Amino acid sequence: MSSIAERMAEVVQELYARKPENQMRPRLEPTRLAVELMGNPQHAYPVIHLTGTNGKTSTARIIERILREMGLRTGRVTSPHLISFNERISLDGDPVSDEVFVENYEQNKPLLDLIDAQLAEQSEAPLTFFEAFTALSFQLFADAPIDVLVLEVGIGGEWDSTNVADGEVAVFTSIDLDHTKTLGDTVEEIAQTKAGIIKDKSVVVSSAQWESVEEIIRSRAKQDYHFAGQSFELLGAQPDGYGTRFSVRGIVGSYPDLWMPIIGEHQAENAATAIAAIEMFLGGRAIADEVLRSALADSLSPGRLQVVSKEPLIVLDGAHNPAGLRSLRRSIQWHFKPERTVALVAMLSDKDIVSAASVLAETFDDLIVTEVEGPRALAADELAEVLRAKGANVVDVDVAIPSAYKKASRLAGEDAMFVTGSLYLVGAVLEMLQEELDEED
Repeated sequence: MSSIAERMAEVVQELYARKPENQMRPRLEPTRLAVELMGNPQHAYPVIHLTGTNGKTSTARIIERILREMGLRTGRVTSPHLISFNERISLDGDPVSDEVFVENYEQNKPLLDLIDAQLAEQSEAPLTFFEAFTALSFQLFADAPIDVLVLEVGIGGEWDSTNVADGEVAVFTSIDLDHTKTLGDTVEEIAQTKAGIIKDKSVVVSSAQWESVEEIIRSRAKQDYHFAGQSFELLGAQPDGYGTRFSVRGIVGSYPDLWMPIIGEHQAENAATAIAAIEMFLGGRAIADEVLRSALADSLSPGRLQVVSKEPLIVLDGAHNPAGLRSLRRSIQWHFKPERTVALVAMLSDKDIVSAASVLAETFDDLIVTEVEGPRALAADELAEVLRAKGANVVDVDVAIPSAYKKASRLAGEDAMFVTGSLYLVGAVLEMLQEELDEED
């Protein structure tokens, strides 16, 4: 008899054996069929649905933490995970247990098999990883049960499996270029796809957008829409210790002198969007002051400007596209102001490598290049070549993350060191550091 941890590993591998989430097909019918056979569990609770290019997970985590402080039982779906698969599904702020996920999977596996068979009869491919995962998540939350689901799209919006749910609030973080092979080559094409999460009864809350993107979102909105800088705004943000102090003019309330242990002016912008989304979820009511302050002070966004060492300074940030890397560059100068910076970098092959390399070359004095595992990984030698072509000082190339990390740490010495370019690299480093702590204990 296998242990629950062993069975969980088997379940995850069974799900991963399906077509991966980055190879999303523009279809909703298989997911819709799955949830219909389950009794449409996604309608058992209100949903706050999030899309965007960067900032989705941070904004989702802040929204969920505020809702939890209000006494609501919450569910949260985000991706990808950093260390444990369970991070993708959160119940009341904690990753779902192996026992709960395995039980949910085994109860619903006959339905997944039935749908795969029906799809085969229609000459359609079986459920993808993300289609199966999304349906299972909805059922798990209905069984919990929860009071509200904070739901992050996988990729895009309109054809994303999560879009079988109807968001009472449709939240847009900043939209820029990413996943261009799937979503389109322009921000307007990408915005059209992402705006597909807006339903007839959705209230729209959006971070500041390009003018053309804002027009697209407005044109799709059926109810109220609220944009940062207009209906609500960030009034100011300053670095404060290992966090950020900021004020927000909400849609209905005013929230001065807030603090959270999350670094970056762009994260304060995400928090402002989260606050506005909560106000609209509450039907146009302000958030109680003590609730908001307590929730923000306890908010976290792992892998996003996460300080893992203060002396010397070592920061992990999963910026994985040019827009994210530009935010990282601004945050380094805004918050840390280091004299010299060293970076350990790796990237996935389906990203805009040339543009990302330009930002990396402008941001860091010295770089160590490594690579992550998996079929999407970009070879370290290839990334190093592009970086050097953009003028970056690549000091070393090492495909083994542990030794590459040590080289970058030695190279940085007492100067600032950053780990970036891929959330998968950040996850691998976090797991490595956790294992070292466990061995010390």
